[in-house]
Amino acid sequence: MSRKHPVLSNSVVEKQILRKVDKTLHAHSMIQIGDAVLVGVSGGPDSVALVHILHSLASKYGLRMAIAHLNHGLRRNESDRDQAFVTALANQFEMPFYVEKQDVRHYQKNHHLSVEEAARQVRYRFFHRTADQYGYDKIALGHHADDNAEQVLMAMLRGSGPLGLAGMPPMRPDNIVRPLINLRQSEILDYLAVRDLDYVVDSSNRDSQFLRNKIRKRLIPRLQADYNPKIVDSLNRLASILAAEEAWIENHIRPVFRDALVFEQQDRIGLSLAQLKQKPIAAQRRLIRKAILQVKGNLRRIAFAHIEAVLRLAQQGPLCGMLDLPDGIRVWRDQDILSVSKAQQKPRRPADGHPVTSVSDYAYQLSMAGEILIKEAGLQIRFTEIPIKQVSDWHPTGQRIAFLDMDKLNFPLVIRNFRPGDRFSPLGMSGHQKLKKFFSDHKISTTQRAKCPIVLSCDKIIWVAGYRLDNAVKIDPQTRRVLKAELLLA
Repeated sequence: MSRKHPVLSNSVVEKQILRKVDKTLHAHSMIQIGDAVLVGVSGGPDSVALVHILHSLASKYGLRMAIAHLNHGLRRNESDRDQAFVTALANQFEMPFYVEKQDVRHYQKNHHLSVEEAARQVRYRFFHRTADQYGYDKIALGHHADDNAEQVLMAMLRGSGPLGLAGMPPMRPDNIVRPLINLRQSEILDYLAVRDLDYVVDSSNRDSQFLRNKIRKRLIPRLQADYNPKIVDSLNRLASILAAEEAWIENHIRPVFRDALVFEQQDRIGLSLAQLKQKPIAAQRRLIRKAILQVKGNLRRIAFAHIEAVLRLAQQGPLCGMLDLPDGIRVWRDQDILSVSKAQQKPRRPADGHPVTSVSDYAYQLSMAGEILIKEAGLQIRFTEIPIKQVSDWHPTGQRIAFLDMDKLNFPLVIRNFRPGDRFSPLGMSGHQKLKKFFSDHKISTTQRAKCPIVLSCDKIIWVAGYRLDNAVKIDPQTRRVLKAELLLA
């Protein structure tokens, strides 16, 4: 069912918003005269406003416009309703219209992704495929300033570096543009009201299981009420500052990266370890990240822990060692060269003819209770928040099932495998113990150690999954909230 926002103002609002968007287009050189623009339209308020605003500016830029809509099939009848609404909108403008229906659940299962990430990947692939096939220069999306603020907060909660905190770029190298990035959502709703425009509402935006919805509905309103009424503006300003800083640093890193390059081939890059080790640690991280970016095409799912794992391989690992990163990226060390490639490429044997030793490093982040697949170990961990009354016996020592005091830990949790120097306080024992000694005492094989998931909160081990809980998160008579953790075969 379509919905309208109550009328808030007069036509002055429309002129102000058109002027603001036009200024954004000009400031970032998003649109060139005569461009063909494919507009991604879901039917929601942001994308509906976007297509109307660009249509109003089309004559000024000589634009050729079209609409693209992906039916995710995630909300059954509601998804079909959205498709029908966008079809009618395209007919109203007499624009070319491209629509596709995809089984996102199937894609999610096959690629071991969250629903949100699976939907995002399927949607962007459809947009890019359509733009390439029909000759569109730009793909315009309806992200706005409130979306950007939410993105920055999500990056903060996940412990991202400056690049993550820089938020959504107004224009991406793959021709994605965000003309509404400087508009607040309240301005978009005012525009729709002034123009008396219909739009549809996505019911999943109210689902509190998604982190973004929690941030939008709970965290930002609390920050506005108790700390800073202009928190959205502040977060966008932070993102803008860091984006500029990142661009400046990138200009300085580029020649350093060229100096460190040993070879650069399609889907394969080699760096000199001698050159890498001469640089400050911050530069080393950036050089590794840049090599992964060039091979992978993006840095999605590449966390800080992955970069640190590559650094350990480069600095402390065997002369011939290898590790696998998310999305099929393989890093291997061959004497004094660090190579990054697609995983299907086999590392060549070193000069001495001995086989490469495998280093099974993995690391994942979990931002909220849910399930995570550890494909390297063939295991899955399910985290569920339950009331204390459902825990009849909390004394088991954290083997396949563990009960943790929710108020003694903080998300995001990190799930990784064993690292040299790891220590924890095994439940039922006093003091701390090296994890290596714990494994040895319990006669755990080297293979099992490499696969064993280690769960951390704030860089502290809280559960050696399948073996022992840490004293710091144990249930006690004062516990009110419980996190149930279950280790399962994938």
